Formats: sequence, structure tokens, C-alpha cells
Amino acid sequence: MMRFTGIWVALVTPFRHQEIDFPALQSLARRMADAGVAGLVVCGSTGEAAALSDGEQLAVLDAVIEAVPHCPIVMGLSGTHMPAVLALLRQIEARRIAGLLVPAPAYIRPSQEGLIAYFTQLANASGAPIILYNIPYRTGVHMSLDTIRTLTQHERIAAIKDCGGDAHLTMQLIRDGKLDVLSGEDHQIFSTLCLGGSGAITASAHIRPELFVHLTRLLELGQLHEARELFLQLLPMIRVLFDEPNPAGVKAVLSGLGLIANELRFPMQTASSALQDKLLAVLETLPADARSELTLQKVA
Repeated sequence: MMRFTGIWVALVTPFRHQEIDFPALQSLARRMADAGVAGLVVCGSTGEAAALSDGEQLAVLDAVIEAVPHCPIVMGLSGTHMPAVLALLRQIEARRIAGLLVPAPAYIRPSQEGLIAYFTQLANASGAPIILYNIPYRTGVHMSLDTIRTLTQHERIAAIKDCGGDAHLTMQLIRDGKLDVLSGEDHQIFSTLCLGGSGAITASAHIRPELFVHLTRLLELGQLHEARELFLQLLPMIRVLFDEPNPAGVKAVLSGLGLIANELRFPMQTASSALQDKLLAVLETLPADARSELTLQKVA
């Protein structure tokens, strides 16, 4: 089974006049792939999947596959109506994907036994590896360590995107060694990797993906001091990007770079003027790089 390691960018979905901007999407995907990221995650929470129809989600997936045919791609899959989720799964699996990123069903707050049944049914139906997405502040339910350990027994459950905020659980999963543990909280990328985690699914890596890739390579080489110094330089940007609901900050910066329009789908809101000011300030502190075009314009 495929290993999920390194930096995976949780790709935004660019909009223009509230329609998907496919040229911008494909250009952004190529930009990330050219920076050497391990792969892309499309139609996750950063990609505003909840504001996309099933048809739009499949169109986004198709466009990214076309743009970066040699880059591994993970597709987000979520829902509470199992027949509809399974129907979408079948359509997704008609495409070339590296895996599926699956959160707990939101709002209904199933029991731990219900979570096991949900993920098991999807894993039974899937031919692709599944990345569990533990994100209780979005779904309303926390996946316990025992639940995750039970699910690791399934041959197609391969990894976890860890947004649970429980350091003990993170360390236990890494120690168990049954799943690839991917940091889902960008400010925890360094600590997760140092503990033995396999990588990260990150939104902030949109901005300087080559620096995030370099961070993982420094750690692979055992250059802890250099990696720590680099991460501490990235950390102010990471923190400010999430001062307002994601992906407002990321889209504001990408728009300032001229890569996408500064649009989100309602009810999400674009970054405030105050946040844009903070972003302009912290981006100036990032390490210089000849390949970077950090000539930003504040978006009106």
C-alpha cells in the first residue's frame, strides 16, 4: 500500500465570479508540484468542498489530475447519507487517485461504535487507501484511540490526518506504527515530524511550498537545528494565516501574488483588511528565495 509521507498541500479551490476558476486551479496545482511537494489533497475543508456540488467536486478532481498527471492526488470524501457517499465514492474511484481523505460524519455525532461502522463500510467499498481525518472541531465528534486502533486493522486504512489536538493520542499512534501520522494542524508540523510522524497535510504550504519541503528534508538528514530555525521563521506566517477561518488568509495571499481571485463561497468571508495587513508584515520576514515572487498587493 502507498505510504503517505512528506508535505501534502490541501489545495484551495479558486473562484472567479463565484464559478470555479479552472485555469487558476490548474496553474496552482502545477506550482505546488513543481515545488516538490509529495502530493495534493483536493476538495478538503481548505478546498471549500462543503460549498461545492458533487459534480463540481469531480470537475475539480479531473482538472487537477489533468494538470499534474504525475503528482499523487488525494480526494476528500464526506457526508452523512451513506448511499450518496458510496455513489460519490464510485465516481471518484473511476479516476486516478492516491487515496481518500475521510472525516467523521459531521453534525450527527455518532458513537465510537458508529464511527467504526462508518469508516469500515467505506473502507470495504473502496479500492483506494483511506486517510482518517480526525477533526472534532468541525465534525463534533472525537475519534478515540481505541476506535482508531480498531480501524487500523482494516487493510485499506493507511493513514490519519491528525487535527484532534491530543498530544497523547498523536504520540501513541506514532508509537503504534500502524498508520502514517500526518499533522493536520500547521503549527504542529515540526513537533509531529520530530516525534516520528510521516508528514503533513497543510494549507499554509501554498505560500512557500519549497520551504516546507526543505524542512522535511532537513529533518530526514538529521539537521535538527537548521530545521528548527526554518520552522520558527515559518511559524509567524502559519499563525496569522489562521487568525480568521481557513482558507481566507491563504486566498488573500495567493490573490496578492496574482495567482487567484480573492473569492470564497458564501457564507465564508474574505480576509479582513486587518488580517491582510498582518499577512503583509509576516511575509516580509520569510527567508529570501530567488524563485519566490513575494511582491504582494493588498486586496481591496
